[in-house]
Amino acid sequence: MVDVAIVGSGPNGLAAAVVMARAGLSVQVFEAADTIGGGARTLELTEPGYRHDWGSAVQAMAFASPFFQHFGITERVEFIVPEISYGQPLDGGRAGIAWRDIERTAEGLGRDGAAWLRLLKPLVEDARRVTEFTMSPMLPLPRHPFTALRYGLRALEQGSFLANARFSGDLAPALLAGAFAHSIGRIPSLGTASAGLLLATLAHDGGWPIPVGGSQAMTDAMVSDLQAHGGTVETGHRIFSVDELPQARAVFFDTSAGQLLDIAGGRLAPGYRRALGRFRYGNAASKVDFALSGPVPWANEDLRAAGTIHVGGTRAEVAAGEAAVAGGRYPELPYVLASQPTVFDPSRAPAGGHTLWTYTHVPAGSDRDMTEPVTAQIERFAPGFRDVIVASSALPATAIERGNPNFVGGDIAGGAADFLQLIVRPVLSSKPWRSAPGLYLCSASAVPGPGVHGLGGYQAARLALREVFGLPLPSLAP
Repeated sequence: MVDVAIVGSGPNGLAAAVVMARAGLSVQVFEAADTIGGGARTLELTEPGYRHDWGSAVQAMAFASPFFQHFGITERVEFIVPEISYGQPLDGGRAGIAWRDIERTAEGLGRDGAAWLRLLKPLVEDARRVTEFTMSPMLPLPRHPFTALRYGLRALEQGSFLANARFSGDLAPALLAGAFAHSIGRIPSLGTASAGLLLATLAHDGGWPIPVGGSQAMTDAMVSDLQAHGGTVETGHRIFSVDELPQARAVFFDTSAGQLLDIAGGRLAPGYRRALGRFRYGNAASKVDFALSGPVPWANEDLRAAGTIHVGGTRAEVAAGEAAVAGGRYPELPYVLASQPTVFDPSRAPAGGHTLWTYTHVPAGSDRDMTEPVTAQIERFAPGFRDVIVASSALPATAIERGNPNFVGGDIAGGAADFLQLIVRPVLSSKPWRSAPGLYLCSASAVPGPGVHGLGGYQAARLALREVFGLPLPSLAP
């Protein structure tokens, strides 16, 4: 018998485990894979000595997350924060560059610089409240209504036919499209704009940090803290039924909504079971990792110092590619999200070598190897890229699901991230993590949704401490 059982060792599951163990409770985590971390793992995928992030690579929400702030992640893990958060190459060697310094970004956007500042600077100056609003349930009403209104009006604009109205050039719209496309959805739409504006805001606030050694460093920090407070993790143990778990006063599921239904459906109320049955999954990511003999030869020099590159061309080209995926087709010119962490952290490759992390968007359940389309799109903006490739490794959407069953059909967001399902995730409630008495859904299938922020687990654990154990939130500081 244990106080707490947790199914899944992704960032949310580990966040819940850390909170409960710090409260003095006995905690046991069960992980189906042989390695810990879910979408936050770092492995040798191409050649010996080249360490690639299996899932997420650049942790845009790490500094903004209240959980990681309380946990003191920056005291436990070394991060590099590039001066250029992200860039968007265009043909002819041009590129939109999102510096951490928003004023410098505006200078590079020419006549659209003032419009960029009017759109984003108020959000950047109010970043703490913006983060709180966007990462919280919609019930009860937002604590900071003016922040919510200001953010909502901008999301409505950027999610509609008015998206380009404030701009006259092509660099600023392309920069926004690159950030919005993270959500794997049509552009413009309210869902992609709502999520993308937060990313764009954080790019100019704390920046988009990269953990030294890879995302595994964040996972290892949480596991070390859990074990230091008596918790345990069992790998290679997939749970098919809640009856397989030890008797526990509280059970957390860092799983997809569908897996929760399969594992614990008999203990859920009929209405909640129906809600899980209605839960929708989105389209997918298809991943390609590269081992390189040198840095990517981007035609635009600034891109060589960017932490993240959105390889997709103009806003219209990105929108066309995302529309194709939404229609179940493969884009002619795919959107590629790329990061070369070895520019900042040479420890992740042999001397002189580099790793390049990329993914592109494909229809759900795709088994297509996207190495050639990804390579061709990068070569378009980095002539000579093929010449520096030493080896590559492809993970089609189906392989991504096999590697982490939470990513149904390759959906790395844990469920469609459209506007409605970002709010009703998986139910509309002030306590959306509660599934049944003593049972909690804490994955990306619950509020606040996708991202390495640990907030699903953190909020579910806070709720369980009150409801089940009558305990206060413990200190999480190192």
